[in-house]
Amino acid sequence: MLDEENCRGLLEMVLGIAISRVEVSQEKSIVYHPEYTGIRLDVYARDEKNTRYNIEMQVARKDDLGRRARYYHSQIDMELLLRGGDYAELPDTFVIFICDFDPFGEGKYCYTFETRCVEDECIRLGEGSISIFLSTHGKNEEVTSPELVKFLRFVKADLDGSQREFGDKYISQLQQSIRCIKENRMMEERYMLFEEMLRDERAEGKAEGKAEDVLNLLEDSGPVPDDLRVRIMSEKDMEVLKRWLRLSVEVSSPEEFLKKM
Repeated sequence: MLDEENCRGLLEMVLGIAISRVEVSQEKSIVYHPEYTGIRLDVYARDEKNTRYNIEMQVARKDDLGRRARYYHSQIDMELLLRGGDYAELPDTFVIFICDFDPFGEGKYCYTFETRCVEDECIRLGEGSISIFLSTHGKNEEVTSPELVKFLRFVKADLDGSQREFGDKYISQLQQSIRCIKENRMMEERYMLFEEMLRDERAEGKAEGKAEDVLNLLEDSGPVPDDLRVRIMSEKDMEVLKRWLRLSVEVSSPEEFLKKM
């Protein structure tokens, strides 16, 4: 959700409104006094109307989610209203929990709470704070938007299931984001390994040691053909091996390595 388009797409889907743009702060911390409980928000965003959104992922079941939502709203309000400010300046705030369980046991995909008059439910307090709890265990597809149902099934799915085709543009967008994140992390890990190899005495010594390093990195991206393995191990030129070592970090497969070597 750090990606603003992903965050905007989720908010539009859940709230059923059009949002021009959002600005996202990830893992925002709000601490006013060391003796009071501070909060760390998973995703904190605001839109062009200054409406504030807090999105939380909740995997473990907790019975105090309602009071937690109340506290989050209050802490966000304290940050938004300066001393001497008018209460009318407080923007609307939404606290959204994505739960991998049914928080209220009624089989709904979405539970929305706002303050209404007990004597007349048509009268709203209008304080501008709304709490929403999404459940991956909902059963009321007939009154829930198909897009939200697909999204929550995507959240609930295991690794293999989350990679299948859901027939939904927004989920395809999320899947692509996840692939990019994984690829970037894998590349970062491989570069860290590469740097370790450069610091290793073996990497500065025998050509055989460098050839083995090249093979170790290549094997992370797929099986290395025997002819390519023989060619790498038989190379004695240290400059060539250094170039191959860097190339082995950058390619995504031994086949790509062979084409570029």
